[in-house]
Amino acid sequence: MMVEKPDSFKHAPVPSEPAAQQRVVESADLFRGTNEIMIRHDGLTYRLKITRQGKLILNK
Repeated sequence: MMVEKPDSFKHAPVPSEPAAQQRVVESADLFRGTNEIMIRHDGLTYRLKITRQGKLILNK
C-alpha cells in the first residue's frame, strides 16, 4: 500500500551542511523536567512524549 505524502514533504530541501554544523538540541532543554510537550508545525499541533523506556514518540 502506497501512502501519498503531502506536498510540503515532496519538495523539502536536502540538508547540504556537514553533520557537524547541524543544530543539536538536548531533549532535557525541550522537556524541562516534564515527559510531554506540544509542538506546533504548519498550523497543526503535535505531541512529543518520552515513554517509560526513555524513547520518544511523536503523535499528531
